[in-house]
Amino acid sequence: MIRKATAVWKGTGRDGTGHLSSESGVLAGTPYSFKTRFENEKGTNPEELIAAAHAGCFTMALAFGLQMAGFTPDELSTEAAVTLEPEGKGFKISKSALTLRAKVPNLDDAGFAKIAGEAEKNCPVSKVLNAAITLDAKLG
Repeated sequence: MIRKATAVWKGTGRDGTGHLSSESGVLAGTPYSFKTRFENEKGTNPEELIAAAHAGCFTMALAFGLQMAGFTPDELSTEAAVTLEPEGKGFKISKSALTLRAKVPNLDDAGFAKIAGEAEKNCPVSKVLNAAITLDAKLG
């Protein structure tokens, strides 16, 4: 399986602008720029998209892990907070912090922690990130 997206950029790094499009059409000419990345201008940025991908991938991996263990969640809600920090003359993504809040009937804390930890390690996006990944998982 191959998934594709494109980026088109015009101008310099600070003053230029670009747009992102995905094969599915979910992103269709979505704007991004220095201001959407490092300030608060409307649009998206690569780190936000990585955060969305990590949250979505992990949450789906957890749903499959719970299913394989015989549990059906009422709700799984995950936030991924991606940290971008300076490195040399550029930047690096140093961390992706996953915060999970879950409602899973008949599952104890120890079983939940084990299944959530396995999902974090086995989600394809976790595997591709060269960053520290933390998981704060609470059953409630």
